[in-house]
Amino acid sequence: MNGPEIHISFAPALGLFVPAPRRGGRTALVTDGVSTLGHVVESLGVPLTEVGALLVDGAPVPAAHVPAAGEEVEVRGVSRPQEVPGAPLRFLLDVHLGTLARRLRLLGVDAAYESEDVGDAALAAQSARERRVMLSRDRGLLRRRELWAGAYVYSHRPEEQLRDVLERFAPPLAPWTRCTACNGVLTDADKDEVRERLEHGTRRTYDVFARCTACDRVYWRGAHHARLDDIVRTALREFGGAPA
Repeated sequence: MNGPEIHISFAPALGLFVPAPRRGGRTALVTDGVSTLGHVVESLGVPLTEVGALLVDGAPVPAAHVPAAGEEVEVRGVSRPQEVPGAPLRFLLDVHLGTLARRLRLLGVDAAYESEDVGDAALAAQSARERRVMLSRDRGLLRRRELWAGAYVYSHRPEEQLRDVLERFAPPLAPWTRCTACNGVLTDADKDEVRERLEHGTRRTYDVFARCTACDRVYWRGAHHARLDDIVRTALREFGGAPA
């Protein structure tokens, strides 16, 4: 590029995305004179989903701002908790985040999930159509313009991923109210209604059941309940709410 030179700095939280020489503070950058600041930031590796504010000479500007020579640009990270206005807070997760999707559903958070790789274009279109926050570790997906909203998932570990999403968006928690398989809403089920679908040991041992109103899956507090209950209680202790 051979255009105006600006000086740009990134919040420490964005250091993951930018080249190492730009992680230490203010650095010079020659722009092409026509690209928007949003395009410039993304060209340096930072998805705009992770940008909380863009400041030029100390004043906020939109991503559509075209940088001029000599400007001092500061790229800040998103504030936490992050507000997502315009629709009820709900999420869409890509094929690589199945465990996170099930844990969000366990906590009663609306989390759609694609178990097959349907492609970035289809995911972005679904995000826009259903007004869901796209959660992904794919930076290319998060740069798609048709996304309604998005967020980068920073960790590979499901427990850290869950903590990150809960801290960033502070969704209302309602444990044990969603189907972990399909995201449908659970309702109480009478034992006699589901008796024929239970194995003999389950019929003999358990009396409290729930049923998914979408896929008709039946739930009870079985062998894995203690592990799931630990996930629920940890989330409630750290992020509020009351056990169901």
